Amino acid sequence: MPIRNIAVGHPREATHPDALRAALAEFISTLIFVFAGEGSGMAFNKLTHNGANTPSGLVAASVAHAFALFVAVAVGANISGGHVNPAVTFGAFVGGNISLLRGILYWIAQLLGSTVACLLLKFVTNGQTTSAFALSSGVGAWNAVVFEIVMTFGLVYTVYATALDPKKGSLGTIAPIAIGFIVGANILAGGAFDGASMNPAVSFGPALVSWSWDNHWVYWVGPLIGGGLAGIVYEFFFINQSHDQLPTTEY
Repeated sequence: MPIRNIAVGHPREATHPDALRAALAEFISTLIFVFAGEGSGMAFNKLTHNGANTPSGLVAASVAHAFALFVAVAVGANISGGHVNPAVTFGAFVGGNISLLRGILYWIAQLLGSTVACLLLKFVTNGQTTSAFALSSGVGAWNAVVFEIVMTFGLVYTVYATALDPKKGSLGTIAPIAIGFIVGANILAGGAFDGASMNPAVSFGPALVSWSWDNHWVYWVGPLIGGGLAGIVYEFFFINQSHDQLPTTEY
């Protein structure tokens, strides 16, 4: 069972150079992702005079996020694993692939990366709004929660299959592009309904900078449930129980 693999981690892990380097990598990767993804929406809105919520705007958002996530995961993969998402980190934790303390460091770095990206966007666009995620007309909060659960399940399942599975072999080389593709596809599916976040950090930065918290809980509850379920399902059903466990490091 995955629960046997869960590790809290050593307290000194919070200040260990390797963990701090990994957290810095998560900060930079998340900043890159949010700056490009959120920035593309702001640019499209400016060029089309508030036309971001159109079919062409949805396609543009899908492509921009897919490209940006591909790069963000790729540049962080060899240092931190390229999570770029608290839901991915949580999914890795419940599957026993990252310790709790290291996961908390990742969360802090991811939220800071998103916030700094949005502050930079607000500055370089001379005060243009970094729009927070919101529900479309006719979409209830629990509709959106289920949407986020399903989309994030698909994302984290893809992460497990292409990046975390010890049997992935050469498939690991395409992990960043596969992860980017599933996010782009999910934006096409869910963007018109709730914005298709799949990532609490991506939702947090714009909400904090614009101070808009309506239904913000949706973008935490849905992704964390979806990511956790994906981690448990993949670890329990598909990863051989003899795979390597979390390394025990003496600090």
